[in-house]
Amino acid sequence: MVRFVDREEELRALSERLSGENFELIVIYGRRRVGKTRLVLEAVKDVPHVYYLAVEGDNLRHFRETASRVFPEVKYAGENWESLLHALKGRIIIIDEFPNLIKEDPSVLSLFQRAIDTDLLNSKTKLILLGSSVSIMTEKVLSYKSPLYGRRTGSMKLKPLRFFHLREFFPRASWGELVEVYGMTDGIPFYVAQVRLPFWKWLDRELRNPVSFFRDEVDFLLRYEFTETRTYRRILEAIAFERTTPKEIRAFIGMRHSDITPYLRNLIETGLVVREVPVTEKPNSKRGRYYVADNFLAFWFRFIYPNLSAIEEGIFDVEEIKRDYDHYLGPVFEKVARQFLIELNRGGKLSFKFTKIGRWWRKGEEIDLVALNEREKRALFIEVKWKDLSKREARGILRDLERKAELVGLEGWERSYGLVTKTVKGKNELRAKGWLLWDLDDFKTLKLGQEP
Repeated sequence: MVRFVDREEELRALSERLSGENFELIVIYGRRRVGKTRLVLEAVKDVPHVYYLAVEGDNLRHFRETASRVFPEVKYAGENWESLLHALKGRIIIIDEFPNLIKEDPSVLSLFQRAIDTDLLNSKTKLILLGSSVSIMTEKVLSYKSPLYGRRTGSMKLKPLRFFHLREFFPRASWGELVEVYGMTDGIPFYVAQVRLPFWKWLDRELRNPVSFFRDEVDFLLRYEFTETRTYRRILEAIAFERTTPKEIRAFIGMRHSDITPYLRNLIETGLVVREVPVTEKPNSKRGRYYVADNFLAFWFRFIYPNLSAIEEGIFDVEEIKRDYDHYLGPVFEKVARQFLIELNRGGKLSFKFTKIGRWWRKGEEIDLVALNEREKRALFIEVKWKDLSKREARGILRDLERKAELVGLEGWERSYGLVTKTVKGKNELRAKGWLLWDLDDFKTLKLGQEP
């Protein structure tokens, strides 16, 4: 069974709602495998409840049968949603993959709305709706156009676990191994739970496994959101291969004269892609770049998708991935470094509290991370390197960082400069010169989520 890790805040909030005296309609959504079901079942494990996983047809009958096994009085209810919900008044009702109910019968939204308004609203009923199709949950359930708009009492978009919680899955792994695992799994519990150490030995065995989850996982994920997946696949592959601007993406997929903006918008709305702008600019900046939202998708489109035929034939060599993996881990380690700095910030371990953090780029110049406190006019510039650095190399990177920081245009701001890397020699000597340096060895001192 997948270990229940790092969901304390979500579990506490959900448990408080479930123990209250008021009606609750709670909507929980997020990409497939992120742990929605496990979170909710953990919250209700000690109290009577109905849990129903919606399928692609005949849900009314299946729900009635499932509910009557827990609460026998339901078998006497009429065969319609309003009667069944009335029979469960005052109970905890969990409907997983609610989008399947909507696909089967779009009027179910209005039926639930009527049951809530006329019967459940003044009761202790707790109705929890879960969904992996982010597009359907946001457009049909959460939007102001939804019949359920104004009825929900809470909603939660569940995100992957943070990098540093992989330690709880692999307590004996080195930090370097955990970065390698994170590069494939992100913090998505299902994928993390599949991995065994040593990582490369497990990956080689998994890719040779004829029933490996690698083969059809992304098919399931895309078909949850889109009816036609070919163009979306190509766009995701382009971004995974570091084509991050619309022009670069169009060239990669051969759509030079076509508008890919609607596709990118849909990928962002479904949480599969994120758009970033330089941290010093407004969200509508024309300098936006696109990135695959989670490492599993990036890994799959970078290494699995182009090699599916060889994997199916059983002739793919994991060394093909290993040769390029350190390069691939560069952006992954940037995500890790960002989380590391956020934890330091939360714990008051930096010289100031930053209020925003992100990448910066302009005209061929880039800085991996810039952390800002705009009110105090203080900035921290950080380079991130997935490399073993000598003191000389580290010093050169930091001096170049000071040069690039001048281009950002924060005149009059207090500035500091730092480096997060795999390993670095002469760390203390460089720190003595006023630079901030961290490597994997510093990760072990982190106290997660602690306020100063």
